[in-house]
Amino acid sequence: MEWRQSWRPWLRLFVMAAAVAVITQGGCVCGGDVTYDGRSLIIKGERRILFSGSIHYPRSTTEMWGSLIGKAKEGGLDVIQTYVFWNLHEPQPGQYNFSGRYDLVKFIKEIQAQGLYACLRIGPFIESEWTYGGFPFWLHDVPDIVYRSDNEPFKYYMQNFTTKIVNMMKSEGLYASQGGPIILSQIENEYQNIEAAFHEKGPAYVRWAAKMAVELQTGVPWVMCKQTDAPDPVINTCNGMRCGQTFGGPNSPNKPSLWTENWTSFYQVYGGEPYIRSAEDIAFHVALFIARNGSYVNYYMYHGGTNFGRTSSAYVITSYYDQAPLDEYGLLRQPKWGHLKALHAAIKSCSTTLLQGMPTNFSLGQLQEAYVFREETEGRCVAFLINNDERNNATVQFQNASHELMPKSISILPDCEKVIFNTATVNTNYTKRIVRTTEIFDSMERWQGYTDLIPNYENTSLHSDTLLEHMNVTKDVSDYLWYTLRFQHNISCAEPILVAESKGHATHAFVNNIYIGNAHGSHDTKQFIMQSPVVLSNEINNISLLGVMVGLPDSGAFLERRFSGLTRVEIQCSKNEFYNFTNYAWGYQVGLFGEKLQIYREENIHMVEWSKANTSLNQPLTWYKNIFNVTEIILVISKSSTMARNLLPQHTLGEKVLQPMLNLGHPDLLRRKEIPHVEFLAPHLLGTLNS
Repeated sequence: MEWRQSWRPWLRLFVMAAAVAVITQGGCVCGGDVTYDGRSLIIKGERRILFSGSIHYPRSTTEMWGSLIGKAKEGGLDVIQTYVFWNLHEPQPGQYNFSGRYDLVKFIKEIQAQGLYACLRIGPFIESEWTYGGFPFWLHDVPDIVYRSDNEPFKYYMQNFTTKIVNMMKSEGLYASQGGPIILSQIENEYQNIEAAFHEKGPAYVRWAAKMAVELQTGVPWVMCKQTDAPDPVINTCNGMRCGQTFGGPNSPNKPSLWTENWTSFYQVYGGEPYIRSAEDIAFHVALFIARNGSYVNYYMYHGGTNFGRTSSAYVITSYYDQAPLDEYGLLRQPKWGHLKALHAAIKSCSTTLLQGMPTNFSLGQLQEAYVFREETEGRCVAFLINNDERNNATVQFQNASHELMPKSISILPDCEKVIFNTATVNTNYTKRIVRTTEIFDSMERWQGYTDLIPNYENTSLHSDTLLEHMNVTKDVSDYLWYTLRFQHNISCAEPILVAESKGHATHAFVNNIYIGNAHGSHDTKQFIMQSPVVLSNEINNISLLGVMVGLPDSGAFLERRFSGLTRVEIQCSKNEFYNFTNYAWGYQVGLFGEKLQIYREENIHMVEWSKANTSLNQPLTWYKNIFNVTEIILVISKSSTMARNLLPQHTLGEKVLQPMLNLGHPDLLRRKEIPHVEFLAPHLLGTLNS
């Protein structure tokens, strides 16, 4: 039986470039070039169905931006969406950096130059598998601060940065209300996930953030993703893989249905496998969202890129969303890119009727249904025929014609007669990325090594009578923190075991300058216990424990209270006999000596004495370097099934590139560093190096 979807005239809501909106008699809030109603965004007076793709400017090189944006446009996108990365732009209070890969204005202007729109997700909390969720760590030391709450210290700094970004965009004329490409801005990010933890201060913070953003008078709409209580005129939007099924809709009939994150894959963590989401599945849920009156779909990510340096969050690998339509290196990932391009073309071919027509929905079978849009005056009609059966084909009758629907598929009929696209029918050829070996670094004659210094208690200047929290000591200037102690041996047991319990992320143990072992957690289980047999001297013993962070946490309530690092250190003789050093005289050193000297930079390479590398390349706490010619290469360093790789596009350091590597005896946790003009791989925790 046919049933008509509840219908109402689309009420237009215009976003003013003013602090206070003025409602007219017709229910309109007028002003600015980008407006919206209950059906879609309205740009220059025209309703639009928009396809968008996330490309994050610091996750690729500036030389790649033009090509990435061009391929997105060719793929049928209308909008490029990006976060703004607070920790990159304000590394210290009031000190700003917008150079190189951090040049936000240049990135937005490149979008404009190619005729696309931009969605600027200011946040400034972004999560995004980015270290500390995009917050600069200096926020941690602001007295009485509580992140993302109705807390005056936090709101002060959040408003300062948000205002800084908005004013920068205004000064360059980049908002659509000024003739620029920015048609949307976002404040906060998936806050509803943690809102309840702050009790009454959560909703109060939401109201403050929305008011603060609107009063910045950008002249374009603001959104809050996954925020059902987003105050007017801010639009609540959906994030996820299946928003056509899961989204409860806008919280006002005057707001359009927008999908700000359609996850094309998923981020990958160390020890995890890539998540493969098929082109067919993505297309199905995009078509379903459009059929159910959606009008904006953003692919997160369209190009993931690379987490250079120390920018990834805890346990997240350097390659980000490599399975996106554009892979880590900006290459087309087929058939995903081509299949979505065909989908965009199909929907755009009938967008006028989709936006102006009367929508109806009715059953075609037990698991089959139709969404139909009709313009009675024009006689135009668009249909989406849906088979929700994931296993079986279905034959349905629609307008006196028979249609065969593949399992879990949607057919699009722009005239209600002929199928021009089916989400399960892929006509794009599959491609495979081929990596060609151009040089193998297996000759030990080419490698040199430098063994870093192991500090003892007397070498340290920071002392405490207990174990200190890792992040609060390092202040995010290094992943590494040395915990050192010394004690007189008076332990009676014959086979002592050193036990170190930690809340993340890895620990390496040295006793009397001898490496005795390591342990590490994982993305899902960060807490771990290291147990290593130890040989003690009859006199003074020095224990040096190297704690390692593999990215800071990026999400959750009360992020400022998060604890990482060692929580318990003991020497055990038996279950009932142990010696606890948790509350003991500890000395601390932030970072490694080679890291402090920046010996990975060409100008500092001479500051330590390099020697011929050990033939096993398995000496703990050792930096390795090699010099090689480079034009455009992928460097692969592997042990067992663990592999790290990096592309060096269009960058040279003269004709040579220096590749220092730090070996800490474990293959699973790898992070990239930088040297001038070259993004390159520098493993922090690496076992045997195999070509």
